[in-house]
Amino acid sequence: MPLQLKDSPFSFMCPVVLELSSSRSPLILLLCPSLGAAIQLLELSTTSSALQQFRSSESSGHVSFVVKYLPYQLYPEASKEGEDKYAWYKKTKYNDSEDKMQKYTTLMTNYGEQVGIDFDFHGTVANTLDAHRLIQHYQEKSGPEVANKIVDSLYTQYFTQRAHPSAPATLLKAADAAGINHTEAKAFIDDEYEGLQETKMLLREQASNAIDSAADDRWEQVPYIVIEGKRRDLTLVGAKEVGEYLKALQTVAKEAD
Repeated sequence: MPLQLKDSPFSFMCPVVLELSSSRSPLILLLCPSLGAAIQLLELSTTSSALQQFRSSESSGHVSFVVKYLPYQLYPEASKEGEDKYAWYKKTKYNDSEDKMQKYTTLMTNYGEQVGIDFDFHGTVANTLDAHRLIQHYQEKSGPEVANKIVDSLYTQYFTQRAHPSAPATLLKAADAAGINHTEAKAFIDDEYEGLQETKMLLREQASNAIDSAADDRWEQVPYIVIEGKRRDLTLVGAKEVGEYLKALQTVAKEAD
């Protein structure tokens, strides 16, 4: 049974665009997952598994994938300094009930263990604008592989190492993990205005599209996935099983023939 996004902790959101390049026609797969939720780390693992299975199938013969990240913030009003993650979530989602919070962390820990993720529910929740700024800048400059390595490091640090999601030290560690020149990356991170307007523009675009809704509904609206095919578009809303993603990929690839 798919996990419910409303039972997820907070951090940041990065809609993901996967571009399927066909030998006959280009296809675009638009994913809008909330990278702010522990469940979303699981959901990325799920989509990755679907992509791996698709690539090893006969359907993938004329289709390749390029991952592109687009920014979206679940809570743009969060402060830059942040606050305690465990306390914030217990207060915001469970009315300060320690019993409910413990049940949640036990459930998510079990889910994580199934896919090799050792969740740590402590640390800091904070505004993630600077993390998005880093991702967007190096995605444009250095390409999808570098952006993917940045995101992988940010996720690992935030969800398993108690890192602040957009502190300079967190961002620099992610840039180092992606193989970016240390001095260059530090200069970019320290200049808080470089790439800021471009990132804000992309955030506004995402906030005005179909994945944005009333605050109480935003948890259920993500991930919001649109697979743009040659004949038609396929839309998947909310967390899904590997098989559902795989079926959608195979359908789009088949209709590209």
